[in-house]
Amino acid sequence: MDTKTVGMIGLGLMGTALTERLLEAGYAVWVHNRTRDKAEPLVARGARWADNPLALCERVLISLYTTDTVEEVLGQLDGGLRPGQILIDTTTGEPEQTVRLGDRLAARGVQYLDAPISGSSEQTRRGEAVAIVGGPQEAFAACRDLFDYCVRQTIYAGPCGSGSRMKLVSNLVLGLNRAALAEGLVFARTLGIDLNSALQVLIGSVAYSRIMDTKGPKMVEGDFRTQARLSQHLKDIRLILDAAAVAGQDLPLTETHRRLLEAAEAAGFGDADNSAIIRAFDRKTAE
Repeated sequence: MDTKTVGMIGLGLMGTALTERLLEAGYAVWVHNRTRDKAEPLVARGARWADNPLALCERVLISLYTTDTVEEVLGQLDGGLRPGQILIDTTTGEPEQTVRLGDRLAARGVQYLDAPISGSSEQTRRGEAVAIVGGPQEAFAACRDLFDYCVRQTIYAGPCGSGSRMKLVSNLVLGLNRAALAEGLVFARTLGIDLNSALQVLIGSVAYSRIMDTKGPKMVEGDFRTQARLSQHLKDIRLILDAAAVAGQDLPLTETHRRLLEAAEAAGFGDADNSAIIRAFDRKTAE
């Protein structure tokens, strides 16, 4: 196996950050995106364009919006698939659909790891994110070098689909932490408390969560430049609620969170950073 050559399919925020990490680590990265112009800044930094990375690389990372998109793109690039390859899918996808995709690929001799990333693109760019991996253990071991370069910590969660399931659990708690912070800051403002002071008190108290470090300043400053899109987190929340419904589990806090995200999206913040959920608490937005 050529351990210093790797493919990357999907050059959104996360795919770009992962590619940057791999280039910095000295990998030869063959990149592909449905719109080629997104690849140009990475090609300028040393990446190589590939019409089909599957035809060139034994290990290929995938970072797309949904599992439906993953299946569509793999269908378009199907001619490059061959036995012995390993696909590492960092998409936050629907777990059961992910399992079915893994089964279909396994039947063709292709090993598939569902490996969603917990962390924003900026955290990934700084090497601070966490990968949650499901799939064959031998494939996981064969890709450990990639994970070690791309993220701060890698957690092997079990068979195919385990990474996707655990990522939904993580995103549920993470999103509620972000929504609680937004509501707390809005409440502080209502009480006439300076928001910078309020944030510092929260960070220093037992109410602290790491989301305060990354999203608190953005909420206080109204800086919604995108690290992770609000609409993408809403997509994940809908996946969470769908999975819970299948299992017969009510998630009342997450239902409220969904409505807040939908209000912010309807107000025009879908492509903004997910810290823009604070705008869902504006009276006009919520109405």
